[in-house]
Amino acid sequence: MNRKGLVVSILLIFLSTLLAEVKAQTFRIFEKPIIFDEERERLSLEYLKNRHGIEKETATILPTMVVVHWTAVYSLESTFDVFNPVHLGGRPELTSASNLNVSAHFLVDRDGTIFRLLPDTTFARHTIGLNYTAIGIENIGGPEAPLTKAQVKANADLIRYLNKKYKLTYVIGHHEYYAFQGTPLWKESDPNYLTQKQDPGPKFMKKLRKKLADLNFKSNP
Repeated sequence: MNRKGLVVSILLIFLSTLLAEVKAQTFRIFEKPIIFDEERERLSLEYLKNRHGIEKETATILPTMVVVHWTAVYSLESTFDVFNPVHLGGRPELTSASNLNVSAHFLVDRDGTIFRLLPDTTFARHTIGLNYTAIGIENIGGPEAPLTKAQVKANADLIRYLNKKYKLTYVIGHHEYYAFQGTPLWKESDPNYLTQKQDPGPKFMKKLRKKLADLNFKSNP
C-alpha cells in the first residue's frame, strides 16, 4: 500500500471510530432520584408482603418485564413532585391498599430525555399485580398531549439497554396489564383491587413494538 492509500485507510478508521462513539453517546440517562428513605423501604417491603405475598429483607425486584405508562401530568417537574413524596395522598382508590406513593424507575420527557428516578431493581409501585417483577417507564403526556416520536425512540433505546442487563420477556402498556390476571405472574392478594387504565394506548405501543420487533418480546402471558 502506498503512502496515500495508508493515509486514506487511517482516516477511514478514524471516521468510523468517531461515528461509532457519536452513535453510542446518543443514549444517555440522567439521574433524578426520588426519595427512597427508610420509611419508603418499609412501606415497599410491607407492600411486597401484603399485596404480592413476597417476604424480602430489601425492597428489590428481579425484572422480567417493562410496563410503559403515560403520566397524565404535563410537565417533568410537576410529575417529579407527584412521585417524590414517600406517602400517597388524595387517591382513596389506591390508599386503601397502601400508603406507599406511586412511582416508576424512569421518566421520559417529551423531547426524549430519559431520567432515572429509582435504581432498576428497586421496588416501585406502578402496576397492580406486577410491581414485584416490572420496571416502570413513565412518559410525560396523556390524552391532552399525545406522546411524541422522540418518546417512542427513547423508550425503545431504554428498553434495549435494560434487556441487555436483564434479558426481559415482556414489554406491555399499562392498559394491557389485565391480561396477566389468573396467571402465575399475577400476584395481588385482593382479586377486586383493579384500576382502569388507558395509558399509553395501543397506538403508542404499536410504534414501540415495531422498533423492538427483532427482540421478540411478549405482550401477554
